[in-house]
Amino acid sequence: MHDEFNPEIRIEEAETPPSSWYTDPSFYNLELNRVFYRGWQAVGFTEQIKNPHDFFTGRLGSVQFVICRDANGKVHAFHNVCRHHASLLASGSGQKSCFVCPYHGWTYGLDGKLLKATRISEIQNFKLDEFGLIPVQVAIWGPFILINIDKGIEPQQQVHNKIVENEWLGTCSELLTTNGIDTSLSFVCRREYTIDCNWKVFCDNYLDGGYHVPYAHTGLASGLKLESYSTTMFEKVSVQICESGSRENGGDYDRLGSKAIYAFIYPNFMINRYGPWMDTNLVLPLGPNKCQVIFDYFLEPSLKVYVIYIS
Repeated sequence: MHDEFNPEIRIEEAETPPSSWYTDPSFYNLELNRVFYRGWQAVGFTEQIKNPHDFFTGRLGSVQFVICRDANGKVHAFHNVCRHHASLLASGSGQKSCFVCPYHGWTYGLDGKLLKATRISEIQNFKLDEFGLIPVQVAIWGPFILINIDKGIEPQQQVHNKIVENEWLGTCSELLTTNGIDTSLSFVCRREYTIDCNWKVFCDNYLDGGYHVPYAHTGLASGLKLESYSTTMFEKVSVQICESGSRENGGDYDRLGSKAIYAFIYPNFMINRYGPWMDTNLVLPLGPNKCQVIFDYFLEPSLKVYVIYIS
């Protein structure tokens, strides 16, 4: 029995969630099934599959997936598991014209169809078209690739962007679009870290309304007007906005622009937009006491030539 927590308590009287929610393996499994295996989850960005035959792989909880763009430019997502003996089919990222299982050589097209199954000519009633890869619901919003692995949803050939927008962002989508969240910035670099803490610890830090900024990020704090810090709550999104210092003050104005916007999208995706920059933080649970944090950095294309912005 998990410790109870009453979300209806007024914020002035509220307590933190029970510590067992951050340490109990059974609660971690409950989170995977109730949170991560339901609804839209950000897993990557479109530049990762910019060209036909591009692909990348990933993991969400215990679910391995592969995202690819076929020769006709269509984006697909599948469970990254061969239909024969459940071997992991692909790894990493790159370009492929087909997926070949490293175990027994079963071959799949980028549309998921089984093209060849080795040494099955003597097997009666075997039909190639019944053993394609298991599809996963996939969609694109702005520069982000989303998947939905809810077993109760039948994957569709194409999901309308407006439906995804409403389900993932709700009424916050207009605010994010207005502030340049979905513009076509150029990818700069990626940083990955494995941290020995529950995934919610990282999210809690992000959602503290700038409480830690003056103490943990003194350089950033010097370029912000912390007295202007505000937090606005939406259905599944929390948006924190803070004005930057003036041009006369120098410092980080050119990097931060006129304001910094920090958007947290439930349950584990963060978008930070400031000046010509955007970076994202994706927190992936690896267990009750471990998570992986992926930082991706983007910059306005015209500024990529300036080393000062990239270093």
